[in-house]
Amino acid sequence: MRIAIWAAVIEGIFIVFDQIPLAVAVVLGIAVLVLYFTVGDRLKSGTAGQVAWIAAVSQAFVILVPIFLIVLGSIAVVLVVILAVAALVLLFARRR
Repeated sequence: MRIAIWAAVIEGIFIVFDQIPLAVAVVLGIAVLVLYFTVGDRLKSGTAGQVAWIAAVSQAFVILVPIFLIVLGSIAVVLVVILAVAALVLLFARRR
């Protein structure tokens, strides 16, 4: 689990700093997950199964990075709008 999380963190950092394009990361992540769910159960070797599981989990975490960025960006925009509206209300209230 630690390896999967650290792999996802490192890849997520690359995504956040635009070293890996977002679309490429998402497509690759979905491809790895689909491959794991279609082939992962048939792997006979314990090591190969563990490596496949680590890859699938790390890619699932990586797919969450853009979702978190979108959610956090949206929350930031909403907060800025709320602050701007509050500032306008206070400014117009003082004008009278």
